[in-house]
Amino acid sequence: MAVAAEATPAVAAGSEHGSAVPPGAGPPGGRIGSGGSSADALDVSRRPARRARRALPLAAAVLAASALTGTGTAWSMSEPPTPTPTAPRAGLRVAASTPTSALLPGTSCRAFPTDSWWHADVSHLAVSTRSAQWLAHMQVGTRRLHADFGPSYGAQPVPYGIPITYVNAAPRVAVSFGYPAESDKVRYPLGTSTLIEGGSAASGDRHAIVVDKATCTLFETWDTRRTASGWYAGSGAVWSLTSDALRPAGWTSADAAGLPILPGLLRYDEVVAGHVDHAIRFTTNVTDRTYLWPARHQAGSVSDRSYPPMGARFRLKASYPISSFSAQEQVVLRAMKTYGLVLADNGSPWFFQGTSDTRWSSTLVSDLARVPASAFEAVDTAPLMISSSSGAARRL
Repeated sequence: MAVAAEATPAVAAGSEHGSAVPPGAGPPGGRIGSGGSSADALDVSRRPARRARRALPLAAAVLAASALTGTGTAWSMSEPPTPTPTAPRAGLRVAASTPTSALLPGTSCRAFPTDSWWHADVSHLAVSTRSAQWLAHMQVGTRRLHADFGPSYGAQPVPYGIPITYVNAAPRVAVSFGYPAESDKVRYPLGTSTLIEGGSAASGDRHAIVVDKATCTLFETWDTRRTASGWYAGSGAVWSLTSDALRPAGWTSADAAGLPILPGLLRYDEVVAGHVDHAIRFTTNVTDRTYLWPARHQAGSVSDRSYPPMGARFRLKASYPISSFSAQEQVVLRAMKTYGLVLADNGSPWFFQGTSDTRWSSTLVSDLARVPASAFEAVDTAPLMISSSSGAARRL
């Protein structure tokens, strides 16, 4: 099913958020990003990656940002977010790449249409006027990239990363949600073969990402658990992979930004194939209580627009040299120059996410940690927006 595209005003803070949460799921007051020391990304070859913890969905406590990257009007509860599409700026160069959307492994499904914002080339977009301010609050002086996936060094029974489960018209079951107001209350194809982030006994975010190959439908849940009384998840969201429809404005998903997780995961198959055709999701520890199109939700801890909002997009600077990296590492870095990183959740700064896969090498993980956070810049994605209620992006 496709989630409704029309925006709805955010509801009052705290409404529908008093539901009981099972033991171990965290208090209803919030899940705070793990942050971490400045050494987190410097020596990943010697220690397990620190798992990013996302912030509690704050259904509506909330200031929703306009789609103008860092320069638009912040919307209050009495003024629901209805940004006006922005025309392309005069003098923008034509993007060199034609958008693509590769088939997901073993399916006839793509990770959203080729015109999706996820597949938009941002290499020619203007630098955001907020770039320097945002970066100043993201520890760029000490941080480096951290691949939040790969070998777990015995810290957990499965590799780090978020696994994807592929099913074919599998039976669907009812799910009880901790935060039902912003969850898609349909049946989900969860079962004994469903892969859970961190493994079945994990204590972290426990994301479950399921693709039904028969219908090209994406199901995503957070804090996913099978209990004595049935399946439980903190929240759940469903998308049609053939549609650019967004969630209602102000709604979370299995991700703090209200975006799907799947299209932002770096996958081993695409790196080996030599081309990554989408933005990659990443985290930082302190975010503003606003969000930018096509994000639908904020989970910030400050009301300060000098901090980055959910949905902010960053790219690796064109001038950053990558010739010293391996061929596969260059595939990843070229994607970061072309499609960039999207801020999708709270967690340790500059941790970017990929799939849980035994084939990821520790060398790739450690080599990518050579890239300093200072090599990135935020871009103004406002010219990409065609409609505030759609994730389709204008090709520039």
